[in-house]
Amino acid sequence: MDRHKKIFVLLVGFSLLLGACLNLKQPSSKIDFYTLEYDPPQISGLNPLPAVIRIERFSVGPIYNTNRIIYRDQSFKREAYVYHKWRTDPGNLVTYLLSRDIQKSGLFKAALSHNSGFLSCYVLEGSVDEFFESDIGKTWKAVLSLSITLVAENESNIGKRILFQKNYHAEEECMQKNPRALAEAMSRAMAKVSQEVIIDVYYYLAPIYQ
Repeated sequence: MDRHKKIFVLLVGFSLLLGACLNLKQPSSKIDFYTLEYDPPQISGLNPLPAVIRIERFSVGPIYNTNRIIYRDQSFKREAYVYHKWRTDPGNLVTYLLSRDIQKSGLFKAALSHNSGFLSCYVLEGSVDEFFESDIGKTWKAVLSLSITLVAENESNIGKRILFQKNYHAEEECMQKNPRALAEAMSRAMAKVSQEVIIDVYYYLAPIYQ
């Protein structure tokens, strides 16, 4: 190899090494993670029931079964943020918060997680059907839809096991047009739906214990 070729190879090698070092030093694009935060609903004036409820993990509609924040800015179209994500997927978020809220309500003897080893009287299961940011209109909105089913755990008659099914929907305006404002609005939507679920379950079970 002649002298000029050696110099060229050395220069190329040095350039590649320098580029690699620079890439290592360059910070990668930061991803911000969000969750839902709100105080458990306060429900007063109702006598506690001796019912033990197990909350199964909620399934998630295929479009929203991800920790990426999904938004809708056109009809028939869904997009996702790149650098803004939920800390976990909507199924985990909704399951945890609903379990917490049922327990904190004090209206039932116990609220058990899906992997609890204790026996329960009833099972609450459901799905997250919508969980997205709507950018259509003058203001952004958090859109949340749930479907729930209350099941009698120890009922031998299959036809009588399903006690009731219901769909819930809430939309809350975002105070600003950014993912943090979406998390705040989605928290308000979840708080509203959670309270509705708890009250519906209570009033359905109350006559059983009268």
